[in-house]
Amino acid sequence: MTEIIIMILSGVGAITILLASIGMLRMPDLYLRLSVTTKAATLGVGLILVSAAFYFSNVGVTSRVLAIILFITITAPVSAQLIGRAAYLVKTKMWKHTIIDELDGMYDNNGTLHGTETSEPDANESKE
Repeated sequence: MTEIIIMILSGVGAITILLASIGMLRMPDLYLRLSVTTKAATLGVGLILVSAAFYFSNVGVTSRVLAIILFITITAPVSAQLIGRAAYLVKTKMWKHTIIDELDGMYDNNGTLHGTETSEPDANESKE
């Protein structure tokens, strides 16, 4: 029974990673590619790691697998967000059929989000 669970989890994980790689080739721009690969690859790697935990059925391996899954689940979306923001700030082209750009006009030329400037006192101003 355990072998069947391992085969199903690793098979679904491998198919998910395959779909992520196909999506990377088929998506028209960087932003859609980031979305596809982040979601599908995170799920695929997680499923393969869970199948490895079932295969070894050892507390040490299982705890490491859970730590790796937690790390990947936390870091993959954050890194994709940062890569997407950097691409937006250097004005990477969007797909020609993109209907709305929700960030249009939100950033200054130096990459600062409008409304987030801090009002720090100047060093040259005299203190009262």
